[in-house]
Amino acid sequence: MPRTGGGLEEKMQTRVKGTSVWTSLALVGLLASSGCSRSPGRSVTLAGSTAFQPFAEKLAERYAATRPGTRVNVQGGGSAVGIQSALSGAAEIGMADLLQLPDEAKALKATVVARDGIAIVVHPQNPVAVLSADQARAVFSGKTANWKVLGGPDAAIRVISREEGSGTRRSFDKLVLAGEALAAGALFQNSNGTVREAVASDPAAVGYVSIGLVNGKVKALRYNDVVPTNANVVNGTYPLARPIFFLTRGVPAAQVQEFIDYVLSPEAQGILAQEGLIPAK
Repeated sequence: MPRTGGGLEEKMQTRVKGTSVWTSLALVGLLASSGCSRSPGRSVTLAGSTAFQPFAEKLAERYAATRPGTRVNVQGGGSAVGIQSALSGAAEIGMADLLQLPDEAKALKATVVARDGIAIVVHPQNPVAVLSADQARAVFSGKTANWKVLGGPDAAIRVISREEGSGTRRSFDKLVLAGEALAAGALFQNSNGTVREAVASDPAAVGYVSIGLVNGKVKALRYNDVVPTNANVVNGTYPLARPIFFLTRGVPAAQVQEFIDYVLSPEAQGILAQEGLIPAK
């Protein structure tokens, strides 16, 4: 599960309204920590997507266990940090979960290592079970502000969103909001895990998380009457999904390429599938 710590950085990330401050702070922290943690030899550092971070940590642990002397460091920060850390050299691999990479990422080599569906989730007590594309856009833009309009209780809708700089947020905005602004009163969380916990604790809340994180704490809504499952993403009937990229600059060092090859191997892709992601191939 993604980290849900309550330190100063989490509070800053949750509250910030723009990308530049958080991205800069996270990148400075990454530069400092990577400088301290890297050691000569076979060391690889990844940074970026908090949605993919726990999966990357699991793969890194499995990879290093069978390769004595190899160290794989995995850090979060969000997809924006993943792009910037790859560009700056703060990390050998940037992680980004975006529907479409921004222009600044064109200088990087992008390798799809998995795909991830996005589910719209509510509290289990909420009787609403399905949202059309238009209804979802209206809810997350704030145009529909009461559950009663959708057949639910007479209660104000509380929108829970990821913060600016999140790849999940950018992909969701493009897929669902389609140019509309997010509801002005939306509350922000810094990981899919904290979005899930926020929705699980509030019967009036609605949010979005990776399909693999849906559990009994929240209820996933059908979108255009299609159940959010990985199988439906694969068969093309469920449209809310995005690729997960590994981003590298220039020709990767041998140990970096070896780790990327491992992540694309049948063993690692099988682990990702077991953990709730969709294999890249």
